[in-house]
Amino acid sequence: MTDTATTRALAHPGPAEIHLEAVLHALSDPVRLSIVRDLAATPRELACSYFVLPVTKSTTTHHFRVLRESGVIRQTYRGTAKMNELRRAELEELFPGLLDSVLTAAAAETARRPG
Repeated sequence: MTDTATTRALAHPGPAEIHLEAVLHALSDPVRLSIVRDLAATPRELACSYFVLPVTKSTTTHHFRVLRESGVIRQTYRGTAKMNELRRAELEELFPGLLDSVLTAAAAETARRPG
């Protein structure tokens, strides 16, 4: 695992440590997929507090950890805020088309749902 050089660094897998099974597992949960969809929709980092999720704070923390440890997102501290960004370029290099395919399928599924 490699760390960002800050006093409150979080462990992130390097590209060689990102595995398809872990990425697919991370993206298979509806809450985590909604986080990834929000991150994919913006070019900037988003604070954890930006996300309004239908789970407890501890469960939210768990979901962000799964995304970070699988290599889907990168988290960094900015003061007291934990900022999140999608590791789009790295995922595209490792698994060409995967992220875009998942996001397109998720959008299509959402559009099909009644209500």
